[in-house]
Amino acid sequence: MMMFCSFLGFKAAPFSVKQPLAFCQFDGSVCCNSKEDLKLQRQFKAVNVSGGCSLLLKSLLCSKCDPFAAELFRVESESRQVPVLCNSTVSSKNSAQSLADVDFCARFWNECNNLSVTNTPFASQAGDGGNNTSTISETWKSSNDFCKIFGGASDESSVCFNGQAVSFNISKATGPSPSGICLEKLGNESYLNMVPHPDGSNRVFLSDQPGKIYLATVPAEGSGELLKIDESNLFLDLTREVHFDAELGLLGIAFHPDFLKNGRFFASFNCDKAKWPECSGKCACNSDIDCDPTNLDSDDGANPCQYHSVISEFFTNGTYVRPVEVRRIFTMGLPFTTHHGGQILFGPKDGYLYFMMGDGGSKGDPHNFAQNKRSLLGKIMRLDVNSVLDTKAISKFQLWGNYSIPKDNPFSQDKNLLPEIWAMGVRNPWRCSFDSERPSYFLCADVGEDKYEEVDMITKGGNYGWHNYEGTLPFTPSRSPEISNSTTKIANPIFPVMMYNHSEGSASITGGYFYRSSTNPCLYGTYLFADLYAGVIWGGTETPVGSGNFTRSHIPLQCASDSPLPCSSETEPSVSSSPSLGFVFSFGQDNNKDVYLLASTGVYRIVRPSRCNFHCSLENTTSLPPSQQPDRSPPSPSSSKRLLNNICTLVINLLANLCFLLVVM
Repeated sequence: MMMFCSFLGFKAAPFSVKQPLAFCQFDGSVCCNSKEDLKLQRQFKAVNVSGGCSLLLKSLLCSKCDPFAAELFRVESESRQVPVLCNSTVSSKNSAQSLADVDFCARFWNECNNLSVTNTPFASQAGDGGNNTSTISETWKSSNDFCKIFGGASDESSVCFNGQAVSFNISKATGPSPSGICLEKLGNESYLNMVPHPDGSNRVFLSDQPGKIYLATVPAEGSGELLKIDESNLFLDLTREVHFDAELGLLGIAFHPDFLKNGRFFASFNCDKAKWPECSGKCACNSDIDCDPTNLDSDDGANPCQYHSVISEFFTNGTYVRPVEVRRIFTMGLPFTTHHGGQILFGPKDGYLYFMMGDGGSKGDPHNFAQNKRSLLGKIMRLDVNSVLDTKAISKFQLWGNYSIPKDNPFSQDKNLLPEIWAMGVRNPWRCSFDSERPSYFLCADVGEDKYEEVDMITKGGNYGWHNYEGTLPFTPSRSPEISNSTTKIANPIFPVMMYNHSEGSASITGGYFYRSSTNPCLYGTYLFADLYAGVIWGGTETPVGSGNFTRSHIPLQCASDSPLPCSSETEPSVSSSPSLGFVFSFGQDNNKDVYLLASTGVYRIVRPSRCNFHCSLENTTSLPPSQQPDRSPPSPSSSKRLLNNICTLVINLLANLCFLLVVM
């Protein structure tokens, strides 16, 4: 959990005050300035309350100044005027939470049920009862009714209000720091995406930029075996549809959360409408944002919006894909040939599809698309692909394809935003991931312009500053924005949790994962990321855990002497055991949470540190040797019931394929 303020229903970073607030008495990082503190004091006096209730009401009013206010007010999922009050009737997942904490809602009721709702935060939810004479007990008839509305509990990703400033019994992690990362090389081919098979097996899907998707079997660590890929039997070949160039190609793949039941598979790629007639959509430069594509210069020989970003849906049984597009989820013409992001991810908690989109290209985002609330360029989008609107509704709401809008997207609080937008102000998000243990930690690496690369914590409605800021520093474009209705001033930009300077020999960040595998326990909880050109790995450590304060450090790399393939090429032999990675394009993860580097020279897996003579006191030296480790193969039927289910699934798939044939004939 990180410190964030609630600003107009969105998250914003807390700030420091030189002196403690006079009324709420917060110090250090706060979410209120002196004027807001004075406003709360006047609101408190207007209520004219005394006794035990006065202290409780004051603490409730001042919760808006708490540096964890965004969590108290649940800004990710709803808009509240009252923080979530700790309630004993709601089971808490936090075993350390005391009974006194979780009974705060009942305590507030007992002390303040005769309090008039006028001038209190409760007035907004009092309905018709919120007149000058209504009290809390007249509006909500019992403690149970009151706490059903305002009560809740803390869990791993949020916190409830117990009458005091939010605090955690957290300290710096006591586990040993990693002395280095040991790698083994499993293949020589280059890929952009790795996604674990949804069946939980030791199989993964790999896709390359030209448009081919492969199904691979991952060998046990230390077995000496390579990735098993049948290149003659592709999972899906999109090379006819995909336009492949420097920053164009097949950029993302994702399986629906209920894939094992519905067989839905999604691919994000770029296409060229001059070569593929079905590559046709609305141009991102359009009259809605006062942009005329005819006034844009050609880019690298391409006309404006000749290339498009596309998300397509396919049907698969997990072994092969019917090469017929089931549905076009999204299509948008691109003004320039760079900065298109392209990654797609399903949210682990909400099941919605997140789509990362860059600012569209050209130096400095000259049209300031990233700060334009009516543009989808420079944004993180959040789409509902489960509820598809009809053609009339899609046209009415001016959507970009076959999807619907989650009701709690930020546009519900900011009507100026396009409804697809989840966050804005990014330049070119290149590889994002949710922490598998803390889904509220959604980290994106954002490629910088001239000086800085950054890692951002993505939150609902967050504005990450580009092109007004690069990293934490103001950015001055070479020319003023050419579109009038873009944002020129940012009230509360969210700055990176980590950043680095190009002077370190790096120039294009590659985002990774929080390491959650047991293979290297000394890496556990470390956010791993790299740079395309530097060939090095950094680890981001949050200290204390839950604070949002990250420190970055370089982690040495070595190749295991018993790696299935040598980590240096014959033409460029390494003078040491350090691997010759080339360009680090991306990261991957399997069902065991082991992390992989997808580089221009091949596929590398992070393995046990002892294989490179790195010391980790937490490494389990009693683990089974590779030859005795169980092969985590795909699930196989072990009963007549499973066999019947598989037969039913096969029949359904055959019928679906027959339908596809009838449609395309």
